[in-house]
Amino acid sequence: MMMSKVGIYPGSFDPLTLGHLDIIERSLHVVERLIIAVSDNDKKNHMFDADIRVSLIQDTINSFDVSLKKRITVEKFDHLLVDYAKSKNSNIIIRGLRAVSDFEYEFLMTGMNRTIDKNIETIFLMSSDKYHFISSRFIKEIHRLGGDISKSVPKPVLDFLKKI
Repeated sequence: MMMSKVGIYPGSFDPLTLGHLDIIERSLHVVERLIIAVSDNDKKNHMFDADIRVSLIQDTINSFDVSLKKRITVEKFDHLLVDYAKSKNSNIIIRGLRAVSDFEYEFLMTGMNRTIDKNIETIFLMSSDKYHFISSRFIKEIHRLGGDISKSVPKPVLDFLKKI
């Protein structure tokens, strides 16, 4: 059964980076609609709760051209990604890759997802050169130590981090 091109871009987005935005914008060349699925896994030690992460992504997406932002939905999820994708009538998972080290984890995850549901396809988008070194983990550490993250995160995220 062919589904419409609804892509799921899952992640913790803790916090959202310019690398994530790059993948979001480029995903819209591949899918008709994109759901940014923010993981609400309370077993992970997130800097921000899922509602704040959703809000920061939405604030950032609001600066997009209206023709793009109307194709994007941001919501949290807390269950198996394959089941979530099916509940959204999607069989496409979008993942960003920065380096070879990302590939091994993503390769294994893709294989496991296909074991659960053979109709799920994962599309990998390589990070643009200028973003391949950015990671949420590095952003959090640099911010915690008082470093400048202004070239790595969108303005709503930077403004929020300045307040805390």
